[in-house]
Amino acid sequence: MERKQVATAFFLLFLAAIALYFCFLIIRPFLSPIFLAVMLAIVFYPIHTRIQARIRKPNAAALLSTVLVILVFVAPAIGLGIVISRETRTLYQLLNERSTEQGGWNPYVMHAMDRVVQWAGQYVDLSNLDLRGTALRWLQQVSRYLFSWGAQFVGNFVSFIATAVVAFFTLFFLFREGGTTKERVAEMLPLTRSQVERLFTGVSNSIVANVYGVLAVGAAQGALTALGFWVLGLHSPVLWGLVTALFSLVPIVGSSAVWVPAAIILAVSGHWIRALILLGWGAGVVAQSDNVIRPYVISQRANLSTLVVFFALLGGVKAFGVLGLFIGPVALSFTLVVLQMLRETILGHSAS
Repeated sequence: MERKQVATAFFLLFLAAIALYFCFLIIRPFLSPIFLAVMLAIVFYPIHTRIQARIRKPNAAALLSTVLVILVFVAPAIGLGIVISRETRTLYQLLNERSTEQGGWNPYVMHAMDRVVQWAGQYVDLSNLDLRGTALRWLQQVSRYLFSWGAQFVGNFVSFIATAVVAFFTLFFLFREGGTTKERVAEMLPLTRSQVERLFTGVSNSIVANVYGVLAVGAAQGALTALGFWVLGLHSPVLWGLVTALFSLVPIVGSSAVWVPAAIILAVSGHWIRALILLGWGAGVVAQSDNVIRPYVISQRANLSTLVVFFALLGGVKAFGVLGLFIGPVALSFTLVVLQMLRETILGHSAS
């Protein structure tokens, strides 16, 4: 009888492994939006609880909470998009007017380059360098890059919309059935009630800590960029500080999406000193604040080592892209909690 039970158990484990593998293949394309929905559900669940206390119908409460989350993200993005488009149009018209006076963009840039060459020629011999030819080739490459980037942006935007639809659709059901789903998962796990609570608490604390880290980095980089714009006398420092805070959510590019174009525009306009100051401030202070603030905030909130969180963030971004900023620390917290429970279980059995 024991042999038959063991054989049945192994056969069921084999079938479960195959079934889980096929389930993973089915759900793999949607892992990012599902994780995003889980993260939003955990962060906004206290607000949903209050809404649910006033609205007794689960569908209506879940729908209202989902719409509220959408408004939290969409409304500021639309407002900023409108303001940015106006500011960009005004700036483009100003540069276009200046370049038209000198016969177009290429002569305008060349004129700015000539002034730099004349100034640098006082200290360095530049007679053997073809700076004008290099600048023209660079302008052509930039034009081609911007065209390809525009096409890529359209494709990424469509993919982003599809991801958002899946994420918010999942978020609705997590709000509506979050409590029962948690109970079902707890029943399926071979753990005690306290162990399940520790597991969920560890993951929840890590996600909330990541959100705090994102907000802290966005606030810091936005304030530092606004300060730099204000000191250099640039237009709308508060607005571009808010834009920087929004772009701080994007890995790799991040805040540089604001201060790098601003420095290029300053250089093209002939303000080379201010352009270099802005580049130094952005690369040395604004960009580096992410590497200091985010690991510190997450480590304090999630009770993890700052160095370990730093590598979890870097590894998460490399493995999962932008969501790796959240997946990395969550996976780390989950692993540490599981290892701690495993240690307690082994030591408990050894002591007994």
